[in-house]
Amino acid sequence: MTEKQIIFSGQVPLPAIGQGTWYMGESADRRREEVAALRAGVERGLTLIDTAEMYADGAAEKVVGEALNGIRDKVFLVSKVYPWNAGGEKAIAACEGSLRRLNTDRLDLYLLHWSGSYGYEETVAAMETLITQGKIRRWGVSNLDYDDMQALWQVAGGRQCATNQVLYHLGSRGIEYDLLPWCQQQGMPVMAYSPLAQAGRLRDGLLHHPTINEIALGHRATAAQILLAWVISHRGVMAIPKAASVEHVRQNAAALDIRLSAEEIARLEAAYPAPPGKTALDMV
Repeated sequence: MTEKQIIFSGQVPLPAIGQGTWYMGESADRRREEVAALRAGVERGLTLIDTAEMYADGAAEKVVGEALNGIRDKVFLVSKVYPWNAGGEKAIAACEGSLRRLNTDRLDLYLLHWSGSYGYEETVAAMETLITQGKIRRWGVSNLDYDDMQALWQVAGGRQCATNQVLYHLGSRGIEYDLLPWCQQQGMPVMAYSPLAQAGRLRDGLLHHPTINEIALGHRATAAQILLAWVISHRGVMAIPKAASVEHVRQNAAALDIRLSAEEIARLEAAYPAPPGKTALDMV
């Protein structure tokens, strides 16, 4: 495998495709398959697993915890804290709750899920306390736009932020106006969630678009693999698609080997142009 790699704050390089877990843990009937998919992903080198206390009210973390049995040291583990838990003793308690559900003693990366109830000063202080306590190794943010990042950067310790996780896919390119270039300038990796778009007409349109499928045919790949390859073609960007089956994981991992040409990227971006100016940060 000749994958592109991403580095978070001095960590060993990680493949530019990880594993998301949004919507996992919502059905007991699917639990075994979800656990198998996550373990298969790790076996195929997709060693970053991203989850959150929000997902299925903590049940997704329990799925991840089961998947981690015997392989915790092979995984770069990420979870996220609710905004209303992201300060003071609430942050400590929330992190400890995630650790219990994940059946581990530490997180490799802990993210503020979105900004809200606590100021950045309080969140940064809580994150640094968690590092001191050994419960997390580094911290970052999610769903913060350019102006939010500028505000975070002015807070004491704010520049220790290791990543920003945001929605990003070919059909949603608003971060390219200012947020993505700024993160690249800082050397801060961006984690792209929903890199294939959420279920619905946009996702269907992407997967059935003739240009995307023509390029996929040339690579003997699927449209989804081309969309993943496009996301990670950007410097410092990691994609974290969810895969609830072993076959889906295999396809995601294979996308690491796809190298799109400049001409192919230009065709894809002509099909789904970036907004001409600043737009509100896309979130789901």
